[in-house]
Amino acid sequence: MFDVLVIGAGHAGSEAAAAAARRGARVGLLTFRPQDAGQMSCNPSIGGVGKGHLVRELDVFDGLMGRAADRAAIHRRMLNRSKGPAVWGPRVQADRNLYRAAIAELLRENQVEIVIAEALGLAIRHGRIAGIETSLGPLPCRAAVIATGTFLDARLFIGEQMVEGGRRGERASLALAGQVRDIGLGQGRLKTGTPPRLDGRTIDWAQLEGQPSDADEWAMSALDDGVRQPQLACAIARTNARTHEIIAANFGRSPLFAGAIEGRGPRYCPSIEDKVKRFADRDAHQIFLEPEGLGDPLVYPNGISTSLPAGVQEEFVRSIAGLERATIVRPGYAVEYEFVDPRRLNAALGVADLPGLFLAGQINGTTGYEEAAAQGLAAGLNAAAAALDLEEVRFDRRTSYIGVMIDDLTLQGVSEPYRMMTARAEYRLSLRADNATTRLGQAVLAADCLSDRRRDQIDAHFERRAGTGWSATEEGQAEVLYAPYVARQEREWEVVQRDSGCGFRRNWISPRSPACRPRWQSG
Repeated sequence: MFDVLVIGAGHAGSEAAAAAARRGARVGLLTFRPQDAGQMSCNPSIGGVGKGHLVRELDVFDGLMGRAADRAAIHRRMLNRSKGPAVWGPRVQADRNLYRAAIAELLRENQVEIVIAEALGLAIRHGRIAGIETSLGPLPCRAAVIATGTFLDARLFIGEQMVEGGRRGERASLALAGQVRDIGLGQGRLKTGTPPRLDGRTIDWAQLEGQPSDADEWAMSALDDGVRQPQLACAIARTNARTHEIIAANFGRSPLFAGAIEGRGPRYCPSIEDKVKRFADRDAHQIFLEPEGLGDPLVYPNGISTSLPAGVQEEFVRSIAGLERATIVRPGYAVEYEFVDPRRLNAALGVADLPGLFLAGQINGTTGYEEAAAQGLAAGLNAAAAALDLEEVRFDRRTSYIGVMIDDLTLQGVSEPYRMMTARAEYRLSLRADNATTRLGQAVLAADCLSDRRRDQIDAHFERRAGTGWSATEEGQAEVLYAPYVARQEREWEVVQRDSGCGFRRNWISPRSPACRPRWQSG
């Protein structure tokens, strides 16, 4: 019997399985294809502004993503360096194959058992989860995590073509989707997409603006495994008036505008046809050409996600300077999938009226690897708590971006794919990417989900912090810079808490919560 079963081996599922195992649970990770664990199905990058903060927080909890990203990094770039350190965004381009191999190795290190099977439904006994019905037969468990990503009743679109599937060449999860609806969790459909993949050998790189990797070799993870890959340059291309003419002339062939797709896509990562339609006054849009691997000629053109017909994709790509002879190896496509109402979840990402069931990732209405992985961490830790009668781990909005995201999802819900941005955090001056261990280290130690090596790293960090040279470190200097503003925020929050009648507590309750609503908002 498993303590915890996790459905889906993407970023959310992998982190959930490993997190539950680190708390002592026997964990089974269900997947159609074990080689797809940690698959980077869209862009070959990890991190960014807001997203990089999530990765650093995951890392403090001994998560997989930061270490895997470091082992596979072929391009490093600290975004927003011209601004203050509160909004710096660590981001790496990763070799897809190396990243997937790193996740597989880390899952083995965490003693996660891979179960090659299709999840057909949930076994519910006496009002709580008792197991998973699979293609291998019933598998009993004490808690389960659904992390199906974009596979729940998914449809894939390229122009007028539509097939069932959550990723090109892979089938959708239909049986489980029906039960999710039957138990009242289904809310609607959302949409995501991917650009065409290009053969880098057919790109005229000399025409393009190069973007080298950072000279300083900073790392995503505080645990340096010592792995360093050769660094590759990215490049910037731009659409033009001719590109936009081709796209506009084919609006009628886009499933987005023809009514074939009902789900709403991510506002901050629209398709190129959506950009051309919404921003008709713009004469160009940037495209970041990102290599997908050291031994792989594929290039990911970040910025031209599309579901137009393959022939139209080739025509508009070749209208771009530097891409006149570019070969499309695989066309871009859109995916529409079912998601649940995250307001049905509690702050532990458990289904409030079905004990033992937890949800993580895009099924909760988010978009992005980092958002999925961070939810996987929370769901996995708390699924283990439910199975083994341990303390729940709750994330605080005032001390983590993970807390901001979970708070937003479970209290506000979503009407479009949710993406983490620093602007969502009221306390972003103190929620920096460089101080994740300071903010969360004590909570992590209390959760008892760490390897000995990670525990030693956290202890050493706090010892260094107590030393005389701390103020000269990058983190120490940032603390001094923001100290007056952080102190003012603390005073303002004390007033809010006092007026709301909740009192000031370290275990913070969101001001939008009914349990902590200012009197002037009541009623």
